[in-house]
Amino acid sequence: MITSLGVRHFKRFADASFVFRPLTVLTGLNGTGKSTTLQALLLARQLGDPGGGEVVQLNGPYGLELGEAHEVQHVDAPDALIEIRIAGDSTGGTNVHRFKVPDEHALYLSVVDGGPDRPMPELRGQGCGFTYLCAERLGPRDQLGVSAEHPDRIGVGVRGEYTAQVLALHESRPVRHELLHPDTEATHGVTILRTQVEMWASEIIRPVTITAQSPPGITASTIRFQEPGLLSESIRPTNMGFGFSYALPVIVAGLLSRPGGLLIVENPEAHLHPGGQSKLGRFLARVAGTGVQVVVETHSDHVLNGARLAVAEDEVLSPDAAIVQYFGEEAGATPLDFTRRGELSDWPTGFFDQIERDLGRLARARRRSR
Repeated sequence: MITSLGVRHFKRFADASFVFRPLTVLTGLNGTGKSTTLQALLLARQLGDPGGGEVVQLNGPYGLELGEAHEVQHVDAPDALIEIRIAGDSTGGTNVHRFKVPDEHALYLSVVDGGPDRPMPELRGQGCGFTYLCAERLGPRDQLGVSAEHPDRIGVGVRGEYTAQVLALHESRPVRHELLHPDTEATHGVTILRTQVEMWASEIIRPVTITAQSPPGITASTIRFQEPGLLSESIRPTNMGFGFSYALPVIVAGLLSRPGGLLIVENPEAHLHPGGQSKLGRFLARVAGTGVQVVVETHSDHVLNGARLAVAEDEVLSPDAAIVQYFGEEAGATPLDFTRRGELSDWPTGFFDQIERDLGRLARARRRSR
């Protein structure tokens, strides 16, 4: 498990560090460094990619679109070096990765020092052992892509583009006991992936059955939905709305995750109603409680409250296994701890307080109108 991340001279951070736990929630104001924090991890992961080691690409891998080298260097950097420090349980120490801006207009950074372990084991997972789902996931598609990798090395993809293929390949795989839906016993105890995906999707979004296929003879995969109990024809994703297409990769990746793996999700709340956002937050906290490290970037108080309920009611995650990093006006972040009752150690100004502000103004407006 990654226990801390430090960045120096990278984008808006002159020098900052962040504590990580099994569940790490990144939230805060726009443009304050949440995505930059994740990008630092993705750059470090490239050190272990085939052909990696001499440079890390700023555009392409893992959906990165960082532009030219001069755009990722902090404006006050005294030299051309960028440093990423990652500490984890696997090594018991800190790996320091240093990168150099070779030329202002280069589309890569040169690796100066990759550290003794490049990258750390926490960043080396394959298939659903490492998942990064970006904020710009694929919307409803009649067909999805397929990967030519070995089945065990295929994950859902950065944008969820391989979700149908992964679900088709592994639909009969048993889901780990800790991740089974609470109603599993009431539904004849079916523990295979397809059924568990249906149960979790039905709770988080709305009741549905799912058919995923990767037909022979074409290099594409498909997902079709059907309302339970109805003898109607299957429903295309384009007729189901964006919520299913955005949430399904999160559910599939979570259920296929393994202890020691890393699941990073940006904006899990996208296109979900508030109740679904809360339930997805609870689901991600449950995944984090099974030995998988989960990092969530979110603007949703409902996702956060779902995670708080997972600590306070479900007891699937201990409070010391979760942390919120709140990114405010200042460079860096304020760490907020969880309590056993699902409360947070602090509530900084600007931290999910907009509803109270708006309700206060509405109350004053009502009083003025009397």
